[in-house]
Amino acid sequence: MKATALPAPVSDYSPAAIAIRRIESTSHPAHGQRGLFASKTIPPNTFVIQYLGEIHVDDRPTSDYDLSLTKFYIPSAISEESLAPGNDPKTPEQTCVNVGVDASAMGNEARFINDYRGTGAERPNAFFKDVRDKQGVLHMTIWTGKEPISKGKEILVSYGKGWWNARLEQEET
Repeated sequence: MKATALPAPVSDYSPAAIAIRRIESTSHPAHGQRGLFASKTIPPNTFVIQYLGEIHVDDRPTSDYDLSLTKFYIPSAISEESLAPGNDPKTPEQTCVNVGVDASAMGNEARFINDYRGTGAERPNAFFKDVRDKQGVLHMTIWTGKEPISKGKEILVSYGKGWWNARLEQEET
């Protein structure tokens, strides 16, 4: 993948284009909490802000602010079982390493972005996108969708099925 320069965010990490506000609507799933809102109209297909936090490789099933940056697989040590007759020792089991960014303890304005479900929005108006900088470092970023986000509107993404499935599993235990 060709590395590109990280685009300048429309917000420039200032309150000029985005603002953190308390959610007053009682029908909103995050009522009484905070959300990320457009302080001015943000054009379509625009880089809004980078999602900052602690980079980690451990599982964090209880964090509401943890996003997966990338997954890769490394060979595990060859076990005695893999050397048993009928098994192919050339294909050892692999271990999945999941690199994430968790904004629960540290982060920026992006940690206040909410999922669109239950807010009254039909779909998200923004999305997460992995971007590599010129040095090849992977960054999690937030972009507007195909439509502009009007001044005063909440910036909403889809957390994804994986996030919601993990949340349901956690609640069941």
